[in-house]
Amino acid sequence: MSSDRKIAIIAGVLFITATVAGILSSVFTEPILGAPDYLIKISENENHVIIGALFVLVMGFACAGIAISLYPILRKYNEGLALGSVGFRIFEGMLWVINAIGLLLLLTLSKEFVKAGTPGASSFQTSAILIRAAGDWISNLVALLAWCLGALMYYYIFYQTKLIPRWLAAWGLIGITLTLIACALVLFHLINSGSPIQIALFLPIALQEMVLAVWLIVKGFNSSALLLE
Repeated sequence: MSSDRKIAIIAGVLFITATVAGILSSVFTEPILGAPDYLIKISENENHVIIGALFVLVMGFACAGIAISLYPILRKYNEGLALGSVGFRIFEGMLWVINAIGLLLLLTLSKEFVKAGTPGASSFQTSAILIRAAGDWISNLVALLAWCLGALMYYYIFYQTKLIPRWLAAWGLIGITLTLIACALVLFHLINSGSPIQIALFLPIALQEMVLAVWLIVKGFNSSALLLE
């Protein structure tokens, strides 16, 4: 198996890993964090929170790994954009690591809150609100922007070089653009995070990345477009 084929498979697996890990992290943590008494629920569901945080870490490493794995191929066509995509997606990965740490901090805070036996203690609630607010800003804006900028760079290269079918690269460019629009709408409070409109704007890129992942694993890069060193 050629190195180019291995790179395509690795990238495809990482796309799937990042998506699955992100979904599983939400499955484990959202029901707990969404509860009115979440500061108590977190300590009662310690294992779920820890597992959720681990999935966030896996997602972060996979997101960074996507651009890193693609770099040896993409740098042959546009080294600046290839390097930029690596930088933005590594930054995104670091933000997800911070988000995972925030979940673990909430777990510690929840234990102290329950131990203190003062459910109305404002200091615990204020700290929890701040940690959650930081996590929301990371997951709903900053990390998404880093992802979008990094992805735009490699989708542009894909579109220009025909390493993957142009329709698939164009789908990626459109999907990322819609995601950026969703970020702007949330930022300016025109829609709420998690609203049906935001989900609808995220759906095209979510579907595209899974199609791209399968394409890379099954088909790989277009051999006629590959440049040799």
